[in-house]
Amino acid sequence: MSASATLARRRGRAPGGPAISGVRAAVLFGGLALLFALLGGRSLYLQWFDNAFLQERGAARYSRELELPAHRGRIVDRHGEALAVSTPVKSLWAFPGQLEMTDDDFARLARLVDVRPAVLKKRVDDADNFVYLAKLLSPEVAERALALRIRGLNEETAFRRYYPGGEVTSHVLGFTGDRDAGQEGIELAQQAWLAGVPGSRRVIINPRGEAVEDVASIRAPQEGRDLALSLDSRLQYLAFRELKAAVEANRAKAGGLVILDVQTGEILALANLPAYNPNARDRVARERMRNRALTDVFEPGSTLKPFAVAAALDAGAVRPDTPVATEGGRLTIGSATVHDAHPAGTLTVEQVIQKSSNVGAAKIALKLPAQTLWQKLADAGFGTPPKTGFPGEVSGRLRPAKSWKPIEQATISYGHGISVNLVQLARAYTVFATGGELKPVTLFKTGAPVAGRPAVKRETALAVRRMLELAVLPGGTAPRAQVPGYRVAGKTGTAHKLEGRGYAADRYVSSFVGFAPASNPRIVVAVMIDEPSAGQYYGGTVAAPVFSAVTGSALRMLGVPTDAPVDNVILPPEGAEIREET
Repeated sequence: MSASATLARRRGRAPGGPAISGVRAAVLFGGLALLFALLGGRSLYLQWFDNAFLQERGAARYSRELELPAHRGRIVDRHGEALAVSTPVKSLWAFPGQLEMTDDDFARLARLVDVRPAVLKKRVDDADNFVYLAKLLSPEVAERALALRIRGLNEETAFRRYYPGGEVTSHVLGFTGDRDAGQEGIELAQQAWLAGVPGSRRVIINPRGEAVEDVASIRAPQEGRDLALSLDSRLQYLAFRELKAAVEANRAKAGGLVILDVQTGEILALANLPAYNPNARDRVARERMRNRALTDVFEPGSTLKPFAVAAALDAGAVRPDTPVATEGGRLTIGSATVHDAHPAGTLTVEQVIQKSSNVGAAKIALKLPAQTLWQKLADAGFGTPPKTGFPGEVSGRLRPAKSWKPIEQATISYGHGISVNLVQLARAYTVFATGGELKPVTLFKTGAPVAGRPAVKRETALAVRRMLELAVLPGGTAPRAQVPGYRVAGKTGTAHKLEGRGYAADRYVSSFVGFAPASNPRIVVAVMIDEPSAGQYYGGTVAAPVFSAVTGSALRMLGVPTDAPVDNVILPPEGAEIREET
C-alpha cells in the first residue's frame, strides 16, 4: 500500500474520495434532523391545530354555500284582502369557471330569458366566482332553460312581488327591487317589518359545477310579517275610478283624491293620477311614481278661507252674522289690490264663506294680529308633515308671522302664499268635522277612535260647519257637491298656479274638500284636479262633482245612515255659471 493511501485511511476517507471532517458531518446531519423536525411539526400543526382550514379548502372544491331567500310578508287592506304578495320565481346561476356554453347555447338561452346573447356573455365575462345569468323567471321558463343541458347552469328559487291592484294602489304600496327589498312607498317605509331574514344551505357540486345534493341547512330563513293598511279596497277602487274619469274629462295634467275616517284618522283611500303598474314598470317614468297627495304641494286657494274665519271667531273678532263690507269687490292694500270676480256690497261672515269672497276673507283676517292667524293655521296642521308613515311626505310652507306684510296676511286668508299637500288639507278639515279637534292620520289599520288635538273651540267648529253646508246649497259655490240622502259640508278652491315670480294667467289647481253626513260626520273627502284644460276650471265645476260621486257611494258602502231626504239635491238651472274667486 502506498504512503498516500495509508494517510487517506487515517483521515477517514477512501482513496480518491473527498474528505469529510467530523464537524461538517455533524452540521449536515443536524440540518437534516432539523428539517425533518420542521416537517413533522408542520404536519402536526395542520392535522391538530389548523384542521378547519384544510377542511375549508377541501370543501371549497366540492361544496358551496347558497342563500335561502325569506318569504316577504303580505300587505293587506283593512279587511284582509291582499294588496301585495310574494310569488315563487326562479333564477339561473353558475360558477363562471365551470360553465360550458357555446355561442349556440348563449343564443338559445338568450331567447328564453328575453335578452341579447351579448348581454349574457358580458355577465359571465365580468363575474369572478359567481354569476346570475337571469333572475325572476317563471318556473316554466327556468325549466325550459335547464332542458338545454348546459353544463354548470343551475337554478334557485326566489320570490317576486305581485300587486293585484296594479295602478289602483301603486302610489301607496310602492314596489320592491330584484332581491324583493322595498324601493318605494310602504314597501320601502316598512322594509324592516315586511322583510324576512335570508337563510343559507350548503350543497355538493359535481365537476361540471352543478349542485347535485344538499348537505345541510346552515341557517333557516325567517319569514317576514304581514302588514295591514288602513285602506279599504272597495273605496280605493271607487276613488281611483272617479278621479280617472274626472282627469280624462277635464284633460287635466294630474289629480289626487283622499278619503279619511273622521273618528280614527285612518286613510281609507288615497288615489293619484297619472299612475303606473308596479307589476310592469321597466319603462315607466319616475314622475308617474310620485305619490302626489303626500309629496307634492299646491296653493289651496279658497279651501283655506274657513280657517281664517275660524281664527277670527275663536278670537271674538267676528260672529257668523257680523256684516263685512266687501268694497264693491276691490280692496287696496299698499300697492296691491285684492279682487272679487263678483262684486258685492255688504256680506255676513257666513256669506263670505258661502259666496267665497276674497275681499271678505282678507278683511276678516286683517282684524287679527298676524301671530294669531298663524297660530290657528299651525294648530290645523299647516306647515308640518301629516306623519302618515309614508316616506317623502312634505310639510308644505307656512312662513313665520313676523315676516308677513299686510298684503301677505290678506292673501293667505284665501289660500295664496301658503302651500299644502292634499292629505294635509284633508286632515285639516277634521277640525270642523269633529267639533274642533285635529285628528292624527295614518296609513295603517287601527280600527278604533283616536284622540285629536284641540285646534278651535267647539262652538267655532260647529259655526264654520254650518257655513260649509251653505256653500254646497243653492247660492253657494258648490251645489254640484250635494249628495242624495245626505247633508254635506265643504268648500271649493280655485287657485292660479305659480309661474316664475308670479302666477300663470291660465293654469289652475281646482279643488274641493268636504265631509258627510254633516249632522254626524263620518268621512272627509278631498279632491284636487291639476291644470284642467277642457274649458272649465272652477273647483265647484271640476272637483265638486267628483266629491259628490265618491262621497255618496262611499257612505252607502260603509252603511252610514242617511240624514236627509233622497230628493234633497237642488241643482242650479241648466247652463247657469257658478264661479268662485281665484
